[in-house]
Amino acid sequence: MELKTKIDAEEGRADLLITREFDLPVELLFKAYEDAAIVEQWMGTKVIKLENKKHGSWAFETSNTEGQVVFRANGTIHDFVPYQKIVRTFEMENAPFDVQLEFMEFEKLTDDTSKLTIHSIYRSASLRDQMLKLPFRQGLNMAHNRLQDIADKLK
Repeated sequence: MELKTKIDAEEGRADLLITREFDLPVELLFKAYEDAAIVEQWMGTKVIKLENKKHGSWAFETSNTEGQVVFRANGTIHDFVPYQKIVRTFEMENAPFDVQLEFMEFEKLTDDTSKLTIHSIYRSASLRDQMLKLPFRQGLNMAHNRLQDIADKLK
């Protein structure tokens, strides 16, 4: 089965280009990234902080069934333009990965469809390649599929 979220990783580069088209108006796609309650649903994580503004910050964490935190990520929002773009850092805590920079662009295709483009920049090509060895592609596709399903119900 073809994955709907496309990840372009050119050999030897320290970045990724991620694209996905959604059957959602751009306003609803953007809301899925800015509304903490919706983010929690499609990402399957707890939103600790989500300050959607320039120089804001964010923090997410996921716990197992025993209540132990198994994943924590955070960052700073460098630019926030509703329905157009979010520029932020992304750092996983207690992981061998350095902070990365994400440029997220939200594009209206039609009244009912939109496109998300994420340009992620890593400190080195080897760090980016380490990330790609994880089930990153499948996990991102599953999350975006959930985003589509959850946002469909909000139409």
